[in-house]
Amino acid sequence: MAPREARVVVTGLGVVAPNAHGAIPFASALREGKSGIRFHPHLEASGFGCQVGGIPEGIEAIEARYLGEEERRAMNRNMVFAAIAALDAWDDAGLARSPGGSDDVDWGAGAIIGTGIGGIDTVAEKLAPKVDAGKVGRLGSTMVEQIMSSGNSARVAGLLGLGNQVTTNSSACNTGTEAVVDAFLRIREGRAERMLAGGSEGPSKYTWAGFDAMKVLQRRANDRPAEASRPMSASAGGFVPGSGAGILLLESLASAERRGARVYAEVLGGYVNCGGHRMGGSMTAPNPHGVRRAIQGALSMAGVPAQSIGAINGHLTATFADPHEVASWSAALGLPPSRMPLLHSTKSLIGHALGAAGGIECVASVLELFHGFVHGSANCEDLHPELTAYAASIPHRTVERPDLRVLAKASFGFGDVNGCVIFGKLGG
Repeated sequence: MAPREARVVVTGLGVVAPNAHGAIPFASALREGKSGIRFHPHLEASGFGCQVGGIPEGIEAIEARYLGEEERRAMNRNMVFAAIAALDAWDDAGLARSPGGSDDVDWGAGAIIGTGIGGIDTVAEKLAPKVDAGKVGRLGSTMVEQIMSSGNSARVAGLLGLGNQVTTNSSACNTGTEAVVDAFLRIREGRAERMLAGGSEGPSKYTWAGFDAMKVLQRRANDRPAEASRPMSASAGGFVPGSGAGILLLESLASAERRGARVYAEVLGGYVNCGGHRMGGSMTAPNPHGVRRAIQGALSMAGVPAQSIGAINGHLTATFADPHEVASWSAALGLPPSRMPLLHSTKSLIGHALGAAGGIECVASVLELFHGFVHGSANCEDLHPELTAYAASIPHRTVERPDLRVLAKASFGFGDVNGCVIFGKLGG
């Protein structure tokens, strides 16, 4: 086990995103500003106002490389996305897989892989219709594992023989970032040597329908999918739903050094809190004081000054909250608009992947730090008027930043929950 107050690093990355599968293709897609948002006829057929979304492509063609036929029959899209990303992260870290049927258990390794809503597609398409038709006996023996929220992390544990903490957290849009912070703290405190951490979410119309009914989804760009997700834009009309999985392999620095592992980044600090639904906070809106405290808490743990932050991968969803979020970053860092670091939103390229958003965006952040670039925020050339003072800090195209040493990533979710993690170059 790692010593107490261990330094924690990222040694593996796995991602299933609407615009790419795998860390290297995903990094290229970010650099190129490639959008993964497309028009989906099944949303139009179901009467959605928003008929575009981010859904990973080609999964059916690759999942057989990762999972056996029996395993695939017992898994929904949410679980499949999580399994592929987790296995990729494990392999990317240079770790050996425990063979199926083996009695080997890796007691030092675990997983915190969250989801926002999970197996709702299984409930809507299989469970409810069969129960309502009086066909309970035809549900099959894997129904429970497909609908339980922890099915994603539990399946990964079985695939890899994980013996440490294995759990699924769920904190709305903060889920993936919260998972990374929790895994970081577990390793830092010496309770695990390595942890898979992040989030997954399936592309279910039953998940997206509630948001469409709330009219918080973009519905003015169904004929222009790549232009639909518009964080920080004056013409933003709501977020674009997305799906996928983003998983990081976190490990104690001591373990990584013993293995001679490649290190992408160091996790310098992290913080999670709730605004308590006070001072403007509610089930659907963040308390700005809670947001600022989360950012400042992560900075305090990281032990780095605000001026050292070179880039911010924000939550930034293309709703009314974007200007308030940027103002909170400025206040939390104690920096005026003219001195703010680069601000950008990965959601502009892939949509809002809900419980997977923080995981995918943490993968994006680590790749940017490792390769020395900051991808542009698409579709915000017409900046929101409250953000014009920050224009110099909002790139529309990829900026090469080989000097990038510290990057902040935050997520803010329904329920007034907040999370922030600070990544740094090892030795930077």
